[in-house]
Amino acid sequence: MREDTEYKETSTWEAGKVSASNREHLQRLSELQRRKKLRSSVGRQRLVAQSEIERLSALLSIPEETREYSMGIYREAWEKDLIHGRSIEKILAASMYIACRKQNVPRTLDEIETATRVGKKDIIKTSKLLAGKLGMKLTPTSPLEYVGRFCDKLNLRRHVEERANEIIKEALEQDITSGRGPTGIAASAIYIAAILCGDRKTQKDVSEATGVTEVTLRVRYKEIARKLGIKVE
Repeated sequence: MREDTEYKETSTWEAGKVSASNREHLQRLSELQRRKKLRSSVGRQRLVAQSEIERLSALLSIPEETREYSMGIYREAWEKDLIHGRSIEKILAASMYIACRKQNVPRTLDEIETATRVGKKDIIKTSKLLAGKLGMKLTPTSPLEYVGRFCDKLNLRRHVEERANEIIKEALEQDITSGRGPTGIAASAIYIAAILCGDRKTQKDVSEATGVTEVTLRVRYKEIARKLGIKVE
């Protein structure tokens, strides 16, 4: 009887040991599967992000270096858990906007909004968030950065671009541009320069090429012309 009891106790102990071992094994398998799923999810998210950034870069004619910079911002945001609980679309739009600003590739908020389908206010808000969390300083955009591209869209000759840059530089020196949007200043200077150079464009043409409303264009160009003493017929 004693031997039977000892046998039963030993069997129970061994069964418990095996059961505990199985539980540990199952837990390890479960953890490995969880990590594998997480890595797979991260991989899929990054592929989606990369594909979207490539799409946006094509729409906005973004150079490869700026595209890679944008992807780098997105990756860093992911690694610092800034994406959790936020719209990936907004993060991607902000990453592209910041990359363009940092790489001196001027793209207007209107252009980013059209390409990403994310509102301008959300782009600005998310860009400020990312820049702050990632320790990036966003310097104000100069109107001069937009002149060349806007003139190309309007098929304006080189001397019009040069005259527009001169107008903007003078406006900057006299602090006329303070508190005004850079695209509005650029559009207005181009409108004035085109008239002065005999290559006139309608306000509608300039508005459509620059994304600046005709109302803003009229207010801004008249203000610049008046303060710089330029006669615009």
